[in-house]
Amino acid sequence: MLEVLQTSESNGDDVNGVLPSTFPEPTELGLALVVLIFGWFLSKLVVRLAGRTIARRIERPSVTRTVLRGVRVSVLIVTLIVVAAILGLSGGEILLQVTVISAVIAVVLAPLVGSLINGLFILADRPYEIGDMIEITDEGHRGFVEDITIRYTKIFTLQNTFIVIPNSEIQQRDVINYSAEDERTRISVEFEITYESDLEAARRHAERAARSVDTVISGGPDIRIGSARYAAAPVCTIREYADDGIALELFFWTKRPYKQTLARSSVHAAVRKRFLENDIEFAYPHRHHVFDETSGVARVSRTPETVDTPESDPSPQSHDDAVEE
Repeated sequence: MLEVLQTSESNGDDVNGVLPSTFPEPTELGLALVVLIFGWFLSKLVVRLAGRTIARRIERPSVTRTVLRGVRVSVLIVTLIVVAAILGLSGGEILLQVTVISAVIAVVLAPLVGSLINGLFILADRPYEIGDMIEITDEGHRGFVEDITIRYTKIFTLQNTFIVIPNSEIQQRDVINYSAEDERTRISVEFEITYESDLEAARRHAERAARSVDTVISGGPDIRIGSARYAAAPVCTIREYADDGIALELFFWTKRPYKQTLARSSVHAAVRKRFLENDIEFAYPHRHHVFDETSGVARVSRTPETVDTPESDPSPQSHDDAVEE
């Protein structure tokens, strides 16, 4: 019995070592609540006041937002420490509780650690930035980067929807950045003309048709990509001599990558209009069958088949003969 009492006393001492010896007074609870609310609004005010200064010093919006989030979290942590002091919690008690809570969070939220680390890599490597137009190749999603945090990347798609992708996943995918450094984008369209059409005239009119579109770069200095240089003006090349016609490929540059589908459609319409005005025909699958004296003679034979007719039944006896019998 004495051992049980001693054990109970030791457990009570442990609990008293973690919790405050006396329950906080109502005034202390009210003061702690006021300090907590004040710290919440103070964190917003600090972010608002320091936002412009940090944005001027850091050119990247994604890093700026991450720094501002860190500033706000720091203010909130200081507020929580002050609240704990008002409630009578000592530094050792706070450290113990934070350690226990951190251990539980680390076990439960272990998958988020990968996203946090990959988020730091994205902020450091700069594969894309807020406002850039990117495309996730394996999923076919295309849109603008709305926000980058250390946990996820938010994309505003061209279909007016949001996609939130964890950084641990987007770090392993192929991402095309259309807004990296130079926004000019090279696009190509393919079509076929008949063998009877004038090939050089078709190429010339296709290039002129592309230059007539407003969103297409009509000319100027060559555009450099790496160590290669490409003509800024539209260029129509022969891709192959196909079965139904001559396949051509028209390359052109757009000023912005944001409306590639519209630019491609406008170029298609302009090329068709030019070809109709200059009697250039598009090729399409068709076959001509020609028969002449050299085609030979088709021999067709038909074997008559005998049809077995059923034998006629003997004529039935008349009613009178049957009566006589």
